Amino acid sequence: MSSKLFIALALGLFAGVVAAYVTLNIPAGPEGRAQTQTGRVAIGGPFSLVDTAGERRTEKDFSGKPMLVFFGFTNCPDVCPSGLQTLTVALDKLGDKAEGLTPLFITVDPERDTPQSLAAYMKSFHPRIQALTGTPDEVNAAIKAYRVYAVKVPDDTDPTRYNIDHSSFFYLMNSSGEYVKHFPHSTDATALADALAAAL
Repeated sequence: MSSKLFIALALGLFAGVVAAYVTLNIPAGPEGRAQTQTGRVAIGGPFSLVDTAGERRTEKDFSGKPMLVFFGFTNCPDVCPSGLQTLTVALDKLGDKAEGLTPLFITVDPERDTPQSLAAYMKSFHPRIQALTGTPDEVNAAIKAYRVYAVKVPDDTDPTRYNIDHSSFFYLMNSSGEYVKHFPHSTDATALADALAAAL
C-alpha cells in the first residue's frame, strides 16, 4: 500500500470514528422534524503502561497538564520519525511554554519496543517527549481508547519480520485528559507550535 493511499484511508477511518461519536441523528419527533444531539468525542481514556525507566504510568500521572499523544513504533520507516521530528521542532519553538505540555509517544509494537529500545530511540528527539510501552494487552487497550488504527503486516519474504500499518495523528487532550483536537503527523512544525501555544 502506498503511503498516500494509507494516509487517505487512515484519515477516512478517523473521520468516520469522530463523526460516529460526535453527532447522533435521532428519529423525527412528534413535530415531524429530525433531531440532532451532539456529545463528547470518545477518544482517550484510562491506560496503564510503563515508561523508558520501567516505571508504571497511568493517565492520572499526567493530569493537570494538556497532553499531546502520538502513537507509533521504533521500526517505523518514515511516518513516526518524521512526526517525532516535527514535534521536536514544535517544542523547541514553544520554548518555556513547552513546560505546560506533556508530549507522549505510545508504541503500537510492544513485542519489539521494550523500555530499553524506546529509551535509545527517543534520544534522537526532544527530551520532553515521554515514551510508553507495555504488554500487548495494555498497549491494545490504549490503542482502543484513542481509536487508533494499527494492524500488523507480515513480511512475505521473511516470516520473522513484520511492519505495522497505523494511523498517525497527534491527539491534543486537555488537562483533564479529554479530547480537544487532532493534527496529522504531516502538520507543519510552526503551525503545530502555534496551535499548541494557543491551547496552553
